[in-house]
Amino acid sequence: MYPIVDQQTAQRRKELSGEAMVAFKAFSKHVFADGALPAKTKQLIAVAVAHVTQCPYCIDSHTKLAVQKGASDEEVMEAIWVAAEMRAGAAYAHSAIAVKAMQRAGSQNPP
Repeated sequence: MYPIVDQQTAQRRKELSGEAMVAFKAFSKHVFADGALPAKTKQLIAVAVAHVTQCPYCIDSHTKLAVQKGASDEEVMEAIWVAAEMRAGAAYAHSAIAVKAMQRAGSQNPP
């Protein structure tokens, strides 16, 4: 469903991006460098976020980078489960909006 980014596409995207791509790459390098959080932890966070945003390219690249930084298969999967819980938790938390809307609409099943 998602296209594989071939060399020609990557090159054209780079040409069209100009300095923005250079700045983004520098920003990314800075963000994922060791700091208060080690690079491995940052990559595990990125794996979790990529699952919440459902970006297949990010899932692929950050999973590989997490493993390269020393993350175990179990750590990667645990990060994915954290993402799943957060996504499900957000759905439940937002259900309050639906409950309020039902109340305003005169729901036939009041508490």
